[in-house]
Amino acid sequence: MSCWMPGCPALSMCRGLAALPITCLERAKDLKTRLGIPLHKPEPGHKTGSSSKLQLGSRRRDSSREVLEWRESFDQLLKSKSGVNAFHTFLKTEFSEENLDFWLACEDFKKTRSKTKLASKANRIFEEFVQCEAPREVNIDHETREITRKNLSGATSACFNEAQAKTRTLMEKDSYPRFLKSASYQDMTKQAASRSSSKRSHT
Repeated sequence: MSCWMPGCPALSMCRGLAALPITCLERAKDLKTRLGIPLHKPEPGHKTGSSSKLQLGSRRRDSSREVLEWRESFDQLLKSKSGVNAFHTFLKTEFSEENLDFWLACEDFKKTRSKTKLASKANRIFEEFVQCEAPREVNIDHETREITRKNLSGATSACFNEAQAKTRTLMEKDSYPRFLKSASYQDMTKQAASRSSSKRSHT
């Protein structure tokens, strides 16, 4: 609104605004912008409230139960993706993560269906983990190493079975018990137990 006539109320208003500091005007504009933003409304069919809270609570209970199950057996740990990740992080602190990486590589290798890919993968795994002076050499005996080397000549999905089994036993008997006693896992079990007791108290 504008007016050129003397004494016009609009003219007085404009002069009054002009006299205000720039920061005041900027704050006023900012407030107007904020007030102009419409409140977010959930889309039709979108679940809110107690149902989403229940889903979140269910996921937390599942993860808590899973963490506590890792101590039941080494198999339970290896079945859990988050368990494998936690164990891998622990093995890094002991500079022995190559054992788990080799075991995981063997699991992936067994799923290979192409014979040409099977042979190339077998050679790559052998060179990385099994052969003497390998970049990430796993701790297996000489006899198992030689058996695995011979298996490469006619690579099948079972050619690493013996080496994988030896590595798995080593982890189960050696690294796994230390993982269960580690501060990181103890903290995880305390949090899991706390969530479980909190759930019971609310039921």
